[in-house]
Amino acid sequence: MVHEATMKSDALDALDAAGRKIGLVEIRPGSEDSPERRLTEIPPDHLAEFEAAARRPLAQRFRYAFVRTHKPVLDEARYRSFDSMEEYRKWCAANLPDWLGYGRV
Repeated sequence: MVHEATMKSDALDALDAAGRKIGLVEIRPGSEDSPERRLTEIPPDHLAEFEAAARRPLAQRFRYAFVRTHKPVLDEARYRSFDSMEEYRKWCAANLPDWLGYGRV
């Protein structure tokens, strides 16, 4: 799967999730996948918000990037320790709400 690409004239170097080059993808101007077309599909207010965020200092962007959400049961003790992974999994199944995502599939 291609996750990122870098511009080089009318072609893109395709990179995988680890940043390794996996090939060259040719993009013709005006085609459905062209960068020009993708830019015009972004609503102007979204583009303005992105550009404003990009101008913020990195420390400020990190501060706004994480949303602190109270997690019932998990946040109510300073720490917990378990003797085994199985003990931890049993505790999660018995004590945590399903919507937290700690259940077994």
